[in-house]
Amino acid sequence: MKNTFNRRDFLKLGGLSLTALAFRNFPPGRHEAPSVPLGRVAYDSISVFDAPRVDARTVGYRFRDTLLNLYERLEPETGPLYNPVWYRVWGGYVHSAYIQPVSVRMNAALGSVPSYGLLAEVSVPFSQPYNYTTQEGWTVNQDFFLYYNSNHWLTDVVEGPDSQPWYQITDELWSGFKYYLPAAHLRPYDFDEISPLAEDIPAAEKWIEISLLRQHLTAYQGDEPVFETKVSTGVNQSVPQGSLSTRTPIGTHYLYSKMPSKHMGQTRLTDTLGDPSLPGVPWTMFFATGGYALHGAYWHSNYGAPMSRGCVNLSSEDSLWLFRWTTPAWHPEEVVDVSGWELRDQGTRVEVRAE
Repeated sequence: MKNTFNRRDFLKLGGLSLTALAFRNFPPGRHEAPSVPLGRVAYDSISVFDAPRVDARTVGYRFRDTLLNLYERLEPETGPLYNPVWYRVWGGYVHSAYIQPVSVRMNAALGSVPSYGLLAEVSVPFSQPYNYTTQEGWTVNQDFFLYYNSNHWLTDVVEGPDSQPWYQITDELWSGFKYYLPAAHLRPYDFDEISPLAEDIPAAEKWIEISLLRQHLTAYQGDEPVFETKVSTGVNQSVPQGSLSTRTPIGTHYLYSKMPSKHMGQTRLTDTLGDPSLPGVPWTMFFATGGYALHGAYWHSNYGAPMSRGCVNLSSEDSLWLFRWTTPAWHPEEVVDVSGWELRDQGTRVEVRAE
């Protein structure tokens, strides 16, 4: 399909022709938005208990990428204190640590997208990417799924294997690495959703404090806290000599690179959950040499406990707020080539404290 997307069209997304898509490629048997909240199992397996307590009796197991109806959200006094959230599901109760709350939002396809990239989020619990070559045609990409709330750069619209519009995704690690997903499963962002916040505040007034002891982040404007949230920092884990520490580095740092989408994993900057590849990690803000970053995490919901290999994990919503608020300020409307996928400059101060 020829790319006919000009700059005026890009600034007026609502003026593009839209093509309604059927519900496809995710997962078999679900063809409409669920009537109750959904959760995706984000770990190899989790226990189902007969009561919302960690010492309760195990009555079953659920496995990675199983979708659960979340009938009730509970915060019992039995905790655990750092993350007391449980869900009532069919057959019992599960702790929220490895449940990713998800939704199903199907999207109409844009007529075209700019070759230099349009940022979009996956809006279904998970979707299987495909590859395409002239020699082999369409083949399933067996390396990974693309998950809810992950971010990706769209660089073309093509006719997919089902004769429906699919988006070409160009991976930020290497521009030659391209894969495809049904357009219905990706929601392009509007600029006002992701444009900078509080630009009238002097950059020097903005700073972030992270407490490793409390697993807590506070954003300040001067002496005034303007945002607080739980985080998951690095685990205290032995590593081979010469390897990067899994502990989040203590001290004074400054953001030096911001990327709204980052391909992590394969033992690089990933968590301890064993995922071989983590494409589309959202709202990534690097702050320390060695690749330590603040970013969203779609592979756990266990904020309040150390979970990473040194990075600072946040929910997608919290990481987006910080990405917009921190400096250097990333302006989506200024992306005119792939160099705009990363912004490098000294930015917001980050104080990481042990206490």
